[in-house]
Amino acid sequence: MTQKQRIVVGLSGGVDSAVSAWLLKQAGHEVVGIFMKNWEDDDDSEFCSSRQDFLDAAAVADVIGIEIEHVNFAAEYKDRVFAEFLREYQAGRTPNPDVLCNAEIKFKAFLDHAMRLGAERIATGHYARARLNTATGLHELLKGLDPSKDQSYFLHRLSQAQLSKTLFPVGEIHKTEVRRIAEEIGLPNAKKKDSTGICFIGERPFRDFLNRYIAHQPGAIVDEQGRKIGNHVGLSFYTLGQRQGLGIGGVKTKGEPRGGGEHQPWFVAVKDLPRNTLQVVQGHDHPALLSPTLNAGQASWIAGHAPAAGQYGAKTRYRQSDSACTLTASAGDSARFDLSFEQPQWAVTPGQSAVLYDGDVCLGGGIIEHAAPMATLAAPLPPSHKKPAKKSRSPAAH
Repeated sequence: MTQKQRIVVGLSGGVDSAVSAWLLKQAGHEVVGIFMKNWEDDDDSEFCSSRQDFLDAAAVADVIGIEIEHVNFAAEYKDRVFAEFLREYQAGRTPNPDVLCNAEIKFKAFLDHAMRLGAERIATGHYARARLNTATGLHELLKGLDPSKDQSYFLHRLSQAQLSKTLFPVGEIHKTEVRRIAEEIGLPNAKKKDSTGICFIGERPFRDFLNRYIAHQPGAIVDEQGRKIGNHVGLSFYTLGQRQGLGIGGVKTKGEPRGGGEHQPWFVAVKDLPRNTLQVVQGHDHPALLSPTLNAGQASWIAGHAPAAGQYGAKTRYRQSDSACTLTASAGDSARFDLSFEQPQWAVTPGQSAVLYDGDVCLGGGIIEHAAPMATLAAPLPPSHKKPAKKSRSPAAH
């Protein structure tokens, strides 16, 4: 793209968006920076760094020589992203708010605001690429060139209209080069640590945060035979495949030698909402954690329509390699689809996104609703099936 344009860049305070703005300015474009404030609760706490992030973004704008505007999207974020985040957790699923934030805030509310400022394009610091396929006339989303930083997974809900107005300058280079450029031109955030997670949680313990917004009901943790082995604090606080924070140790079967499989770590396999039980299994590769198929809903396809049924690659979570799969449409419902994998997928989690790829091209995806495990576990045993205790004693707190 050689034509000079007015481009509004989302400056987050991080190094990726900073270098994106600098690259565009070097290319001769009229660049304006916008800092998006998406969260107001706890803004003065140690856990949410938006105040420092804005100072960093303003310092970057000063070095690059561009204007910066502070825009508050907190109300939109709470209505469109956070409310859905809570609904999903209350329903026992594990949502990915970054996916929704990109679709509803960064590439909708922010894009609309930029257009009102007279922008022709927007740009962000995401590691992804956008291009126009001249053969089809469609805009395509591609993986970033740095495979360790690719963020196309989080952008799979973007539409043709959104992609046509978007640039991803650092998607064409590697993170090490981004850091090198930042240091070379003297950006004040050149060595700033990459942000992780989402601002409204920050570095605080996740359970402490969620406890403020979601009612929870403690219940039993049971093993694959349905025997109670512990207590959970509320199903919303757990996700499939979770190993840490279960509060249970190994359970040794009577007569088994030391060092056997009974001492393998526990993993969450089933969140049984009707019974309010958390079912766990031992061993990372337990069949109850492996699913050869999944069903997804709320499909969103970048081309505006579903790809043809056939062979593709897919991710069921961020930071995993593409897995070979077969796509089939759900009968009578264009918003749903099914995937069958050549190799069973580990801890496929309802609420997360299943994202489809054709090589480097991200086709879109949907929200995982159900995955059939390779093994079905026994139902929890009713209390009457338990052997009476010899002594009355309070259950241990976990």
